Amino acid sequence: MSAPEQPMRCYRHPDRETMVTCSECGRPICPDCMTFGPVGIRCPEHASASGRPSAPHRQARSAVLQLSSRGPIVTQALVALNVLVFLAELALGGTLNGTGNWIYEHGVLVSSTVNSSGQLVGVAEGEWWRLLTAAFLHYGPLHLGMNMLVLWLLGQGVEDYFGHARFALLYVVAGLAGSAGALLWSPNALTVGASGAIWGIMGAAIVLERRRIYVFGGQAMALLLLNVAITLFLPGISIGGHFGGLVGGTLAALVFTGLRRAPALATLAVAGIGVAAVAVAAGSVA
Repeated sequence: MSAPEQPMRCYRHPDRETMVTCSECGRPICPDCMTFGPVGIRCPEHASASGRPSAPHRQARSAVLQLSSRGPIVTQALVALNVLVFLAELALGGTLNGTGNWIYEHGVLVSSTVNSSGQLVGVAEGEWWRLLTAAFLHYGPLHLGMNMLVLWLLGQGVEDYFGHARFALLYVVAGLAGSAGALLWSPNALTVGASGAIWGIMGAAIVLERRRIYVFGGQAMALLLLNVAITLFLPGISIGGHFGGLVGGTLAALVFTGLRRAPALATLAVAGIGVAAVAVAAGSVA
């Protein structure tokens, strides 16, 4: 039996375990030694060699915000897409609360219901796309604005760490898990919102911050607890959708960090979480 793999430790601070290595030399670096560059995270020496300041970022939150301003393109695209979908609903004659339009009727998450034409529609009727389309619909400007604010605040740091493609996959998987949770908890409810995917991002942020990779200034757990209180005590919120998304995003982040040396396997495993979420949704409406 081979010996267990030893955890990496920062080459400048040997008492600190880390999951991050310099993109130039491959040496392990802790959050205090990270300098974010346009093509990866670098140690202080190679940051200096590339013409960037050699002093490491002492506050990871400010470092994340500096990098995010350069290119969190997936986060930006997701915010833009959610807003554009809402505007399209209004353009099609929908009400300000996001209902009464073709997009809502064909995209809202529900197990089975009768539409305005008297037809049975829903996931149980084979309309599986609703598991994903519902994550881009919202009940009014306030619902949309609050979700997009949290997505913008958290998405940048998580995207910076995982990269564009992995972050996009994590978002989709968390959204599917949120839909599965919503169908399990309240199959007859009409559910919309990006909250499931956003709770998945919160779960990913907590996974990273537990490893001293501070994508939200060390406050991800406080943000989650606040949202748990809101979810449990305010009416009209999809409890199953929120906690389902949290589970999906957390599992995806654990896989990405745990299999960081086998990226192809990690991607397949996270995609498998998404498939499992769809299977759970199928079982809930069978």
